[in-house]
Amino acid sequence: MKIVSALLLLAAGLTKADDDKQVTCGSAIKLTHVESGGKYYLMSDERQLNTGSGQQLVTAVQNNKTPNGLWQVREAHGEAVCEAGTPVKCGQMIRLNHVTTGNNLHTHGIKSPLSNQHEVTGFGQGDGDGDRGDNWKVVCDGAGYFSSSAEYWERSTPIMLQSETTSRYLGSSSSVQFTQQNCGRNCPIMNHLECFGRNSNDQYTQWKVEMGVHLYK
Repeated sequence: MKIVSALLLLAAGLTKADDDKQVTCGSAIKLTHVESGGKYYLMSDERQLNTGSGQQLVTAVQNNKTPNGLWQVREAHGEAVCEAGTPVKCGQMIRLNHVTTGNNLHTHGIKSPLSNQHEVTGFGQGDGDGDRGDNWKVVCDGAGYFSSSAEYWERSTPIMLQSETTSRYLGSSSSVQFTQQNCGRNCPIMNHLECFGRNSNDQYTQWKVEMGVHLYK
């Protein structure tokens, strides 16, 4: 599904996630970070990192109303198109395409600016294309932190996202925050949380769908 379609969905308005509903391809979702109390949302915009790769910035922000927190669920890079409304299975590889910029959630081995883990960025040319560094596996069993026997990604349940290329998990932490001390006096991302690729699946790598525009067949 083209990015334009997701933008049209945004105009229809967001709804809170309902329990026991499945996440589907084509849906535009907002992901909240569990360890930080569910108050911070995965977001990106057109700003770029001024260190490392220089790619598009991805952080977690305490603002559930920003349109910059919407991500469209798509098939993984190199795989057949996932038809809109098709439920996403646990263990399935997906891409998360940022609705307002058209770039994909991405990671690689370059160090992140604050915690020196792996960078998480927005990657691409704004057309939804990219590479396998954009592919993330939906992990529904949280290695002791939570458990799920579900076959599909459910909105009511925390999940983890594991990179296909690095095996790192999408993570953030309430203690790894951009401040005046580490970002400068006029920091444009003051109080945002750093997002990173983490080498362990723990409390810092749990995410949950909090709201979105959900498609069904």
